Amino acid sequence: MGAWCMALFLLLPSAAVQAQSMELPTLTLERQEGALVLSFVAKPALSKAVEEALQRGVPVYFVAEAQVNRVRWYWRNERITRASRTWRLSYQPLTSSWRVSFGALSQNFPSLSEALATVTRATDWKIADPEQLDLGERYEVEFSYRLDANQLPRPMQLDLAAQADWRLAIERKLKIDY
Repeated sequence: MGAWCMALFLLLPSAAVQAQSMELPTLTLERQEGALVLSFVAKPALSKAVEEALQRGVPVYFVAEAQVNRVRWYWRNERITRASRTWRLSYQPLTSSWRVSFGALSQNFPSLSEALATVTRATDWKIADPEQLDLGERYEVEFSYRLDANQLPRPMQLDLAAQADWRLAIERKLKIDY
């Protein structure tokens, strides 16, 4: 009976450690005036640990990255350009509002869902200029969107490697003939 209890105990922690889910219902690439622009909408499912940290005033960072590569059959793909965007989401307890910061711009929201709606989307994001792209070439765009645990306060980073609650990411590759 002791062995059965031990086996049950070992199964419970592994069942609790599941990767968080994120959907990417919209991801489009277009040419606008010769430039390559990307639009996306992500739908992350925040874990209870992330929401509790936000409620306690810990800022959380979301990062979107896009890398444009020229596809080559004779060698590794050549990186043409890389673009990145970072959003900072935080809770302001004194005003009971949510703040989203993007670069030097900030905006307050009354609820977490409204703040997340801003953080999880981008439209007409220019990821490559016309002079970087050649007509008739094939390109591949590597897109990723993630919660960046590296920008959390240091004491929190020490324990996050073993916690699946903070692993929230999605990646996609898109091919385009230019």
